[in-house]
Amino acid sequence: MSHQQSNEEFKNSIQKALKDQVMRSALGRFAEAYPISRKAAYTGVDIEQLRTEIACAKARDGENLDELIKQFTQEATKRGAVVYYAKTGDDANRYIVDLAKKRGVKSVVKSKSMASEEIHLNKHLEAAGIKAYETDLGEWILQIAGQRPSHMVMPAIHLSKEQVATYFSNTLSRDIPPDIPFMVDTARKELRDKFLQADMGITGANMAVAQTGSIGLVTNEGNARLTTTLPPIHVALVGLEKLIADLGEAANIIKALPKSATGQIITSYVTFVTGVTPTEVDNQERPKELHIVLMDNGRRQMLDDPEFKEAWQCIRCASCLNVCPSYQLVGGHVYGHIYAGGIGTILTYFFNDHDDAAKPQNLCLGCGKCVEVCPGKIPIPDLILRIRRRLAEEKGLGTIPKTILHRVVANRKLMHSLLRIASKTQFVVSGGQPFIRHLPFFFSELTEGRSLPTIAEQPFRDWAKEHEKSNSGRGKKRVNFYGGCLIDFTYPRIGKAVYDVLESVGCEIYFPWEQACCGAPAKYLGDADTMIRLAKQNIEALEEGNPDYIVSACPTCTLALRDDFVDVLKDDPAWADRAKALAAKVRDFSDLAHSLGVDVSKAKNNGDKTFTYHDSCHYKRHLHLSEVPRELLTQVPGMQLVEMKDSDECCGMAGSYMVKFPEISAPILEKKINNIQATKADMICVDCPGCIMQIGGGLDSHQSKIEIKHTAEVLAEALRKK
Repeated sequence: MSHQQSNEEFKNSIQKALKDQVMRSALGRFAEAYPISRKAAYTGVDIEQLRTEIACAKARDGENLDELIKQFTQEATKRGAVVYYAKTGDDANRYIVDLAKKRGVKSVVKSKSMASEEIHLNKHLEAAGIKAYETDLGEWILQIAGQRPSHMVMPAIHLSKEQVATYFSNTLSRDIPPDIPFMVDTARKELRDKFLQADMGITGANMAVAQTGSIGLVTNEGNARLTTTLPPIHVALVGLEKLIADLGEAANIIKALPKSATGQIITSYVTFVTGVTPTEVDNQERPKELHIVLMDNGRRQMLDDPEFKEAWQCIRCASCLNVCPSYQLVGGHVYGHIYAGGIGTILTYFFNDHDDAAKPQNLCLGCGKCVEVCPGKIPIPDLILRIRRRLAEEKGLGTIPKTILHRVVANRKLMHSLLRIASKTQFVVSGGQPFIRHLPFFFSELTEGRSLPTIAEQPFRDWAKEHEKSNSGRGKKRVNFYGGCLIDFTYPRIGKAVYDVLESVGCEIYFPWEQACCGAPAKYLGDADTMIRLAKQNIEALEEGNPDYIVSACPTCTLALRDDFVDVLKDDPAWADRAKALAAKVRDFSDLAHSLGVDVSKAKNNGDKTFTYHDSCHYKRHLHLSEVPRELLTQVPGMQLVEMKDSDECCGMAGSYMVKFPEISAPILEKKINNIQATKADMICVDCPGCIMQIGGGLDSHQSKIEIKHTAEVLAEALRKK
């Protein structure tokens, strides 16, 4: 039964997870080791080619699902298996329990199966008087601990060896030392009799091959082979998404799954079960029973939904969890149901209930790290945003977000007036300093580990208006500058630097006065209506003067202008073409500066200075421009690049994320600050004002002397020294 968590319950679960130092240490160690292991495992493999082949094949399998079900059923049946199609989880439970009752099954051994966790199969077996024993080491640990998996591949990753030893000792009524080889040997001895005595073995499947009617299992322990061979009855519970066309596709999945899941070249066991095999019962040989339950349970609905069909391409490797900044801090149990992480939220939305995904979907930072490593090339953050939008349509935004977005953000004049007023009244909290270091009452968490910037005394638009009066008609190319809220009202210095740099290569730059918020806050809260209103308002503003280019110095804004406006207006005949025409002119600042030939190599060298570079999430993983600013910056005489560790990991800003989840944002920022300071660089350069706000606030909070500057600022300063 669905139970939608209250905000208080959800926040409490996050706080509990953040205080679990054992879990955080375990996840932290794995997160450190995983990228190295994965890279080594993929040595000599064309990763992108493999990912493309898997994604295309899985998409094709989805399109041909009914044919694959028919072919698989025919091939498996003619080899002696019984194939049952279960529409729901209850249907699958009923079939398996009824089968067990008819055969007089008293005990069942199970190998790891997330599908069985999904439908709570063990509880249904227990209710029927049938004892189910998990035989995967991690699953057995969780079974005796009374817990759920926290990871799709490594279910007990959140536990320490000391905790496991305690569970072993309590269950076995004897002292078990926290020695891993000893505990593994103990588990093996305890479970061996269970295999020999079991009347039924239940497995999941990593693949179900329609070509041969085979079940494919990719495992690291021998328990799955014992489960499929020793008991007289084998039941395989298979989600429909595991159906694939042929053994060639299976080979690709086998090649990618262990490398992506745990950084192994290949797992210890790759097993294919094709049809029934002889087995011995009461000293007599007879054919083994093989029952294959093909389970839907919301999968077809996900596949048939044009906005979510890409989720079908998941091969359940959990690589997305392995690189997720939020998951690394809070683990899997915070997600509330069986599947964790971004992909888990999507699966929960379809396999459980929409309400069950309402809170977990907020944990996504939208950093896109998961997309880089996903073997199925699933755009997980985009799918999360679609869930967010649908939930907003179904449940509403809530009074406060709705008021802010509809009445303030969507109203340019009101929003800008409020910001101007705030710039005059902020002295109370800033003390006249450029940073707000402490906030009172329930706002205090926002300034833990970071300071907040103050609003500029003069908005950039006011400066631009005066500047353009004296520079009109001097350029060969007309450029309309989209400043965005942060540059306009917090960092005018970045906007001024953009003008300096582009004017140096003959551009005539204008700041269209009616430009408003790019709509990112509305997008990330699921408010499509406000996004549409802002898209139309900005298109009208930025078309002014028919510019050659429209430039932004914020990657989030660049994406909004280039991609989001086109997306939200695609079904509006009056606006779709205008959005596309605008998008064709949109350029990121550094990219445009580079392509127009900005040259700072002749600038005066005022002394060597080391710098490191932070790749903002949108800049690297959506605009794919991470090398461009590095090339520009290293042209500056005396500037020496020192790469930081994990330069492309999220800083924890993520728009409103730092407001919604300051307790998660802060430790993500702390890690980034530590990596920056470890370089001992004089400066950190960034191409995102949001990251400048977050990282700059973190450096100020740490009383660091490291400067933080936008690439435009560094280039503008160099040009002044020519």
